[in-house]
Amino acid sequence: MLARFVVVAVGLFAAFEACAGQPLHVTNQSPVAALFGLPSQRSAAMPATGGWQWALHGSVASHYVEDQRGSETLNFDGETQRVELEARYTLTDHWELQLQLPYVRQDSGFTDSAIDGWHDFWGLPDNGRSDVPRDLLRYRYADPDRRLALGERGSGIGDATVSLQRGLYRGATLDVAAAVGYKFGIGDIDDFTGSGENDLFAALRVSADSIGALPLGWHAQLGYLRAGKVAALGKRQERDLWFAGASLEWRLTPSLSLLGQLDAHAAPMDSALDALGREAVMLSGGARWQFSEQWAIEFSVVEDIAVETAPDVIFQASVRYLAW
Repeated sequence: MLARFVVVAVGLFAAFEACAGQPLHVTNQSPVAALFGLPSQRSAAMPATGGWQWALHGSVASHYVEDQRGSETLNFDGETQRVELEARYTLTDHWELQLQLPYVRQDSGFTDSAIDGWHDFWGLPDNGRSDVPRDLLRYRYADPDRRLALGERGSGIGDATVSLQRGLYRGATLDVAAAVGYKFGIGDIDDFTGSGENDLFAALRVSADSIGALPLGWHAQLGYLRAGKVAALGKRQERDLWFAGASLEWRLTPSLSLLGQLDAHAAPMDSALDALGREAVMLSGGARWQFSEQWAIEFSVVEDIAVETAPDVIFQASVRYLAW
């Protein structure tokens, strides 16, 4: 009886692991950083058989930064709403193709009141956002040679990304993979939906499904991005960017997990302003519910622990589906 229970439990856990075992889908949606094709974390593990994986990621990011140093002035006040379709196809047990297509909307938003209340409740600093009118849209950056501005709502298809991942090592509990990706500049920088330029990246990824006997899975990635030259950013643009991240998943049950994650990347511009010239660091926390063998849903919140280098807060939800 005990042996039969163990076999059933192991089989059930393996089935639920089909959709689980992925890091949170996190990207920096700050108006300038989001112009670049910095990839989100993903698992180095790939299915042993061919098939499709689909995901739909939705997020709302709230921005407020006002700063002036030397000849530079900056004001980001608004909200980014983003929906991204992700499709993956396993070509062989070592190769996987991935497509990401976002739809981006820049808006005055509706979350300012809730965020002000959150800051007040916990006694957190708000960098002056409670002193200005709520739910405005104003993106402005200026120096003697360059100006960027958005004062009206804008939306459209963002820059699409195609990437190819190759499994390098597959062990009993550890996977290592390398990936290359290309971002197509089909977004419009006038609406802050994309840079309109092409980027190229390479990444090394590592994943493990346990830490000793603990039900803790983890992921890590390290990579480099060569950004296309964005005329609107001028000579201050940084074109050689590193990115890195680490994620931890605690499996409470075969169907329910808690996730924590760190994501970081190089500053997008050579600027004295923290929001543009300082390395970004984001901390995320979330939960994933695998409610069937093929379907999973997750919710997460992202905070800018390197203040002003990312949105004040990002609220996210994702739905994942396996078509095999």
